[in-house]
Amino acid sequence: MTDDHKAYDGLDGGVFRQQSVNHSAGEYVRGMAHTNGIESVWAVLKRGLHGVYHHASVKHLGRYVDEFAFRLNEGNVKRHTLERLASFADKVVGKRITYKELTA
Repeated sequence: MTDDHKAYDGLDGGVFRQQSVNHSAGEYVRGMAHTNGIESVWAVLKRGLHGVYHHASVKHLGRYVDEFAFRLNEGNVKRHTLERLASFADKVVGKRITYKELTA
């Protein structure tokens, strides 16, 4: 799902099935095509970066994105807290970053 920005031209086909809306013409939803979901993801990420970390280094931006993607994907409050914690533990086991790597 995309808007009408030229950067998305040519995405349809192969692996991708693109549907788009024409924001510049005042169209924000057409059937199942809309950008509300991804706009919500970016809003949560921006609020987290500014509200939790206050500053994010470009070097570790992928780690911040991974954290917030995990929160969105695994944060269903209908799942028991211990189940969500187990999911977190499964994803971090064997992934270690040393202070030297972090600050290099």
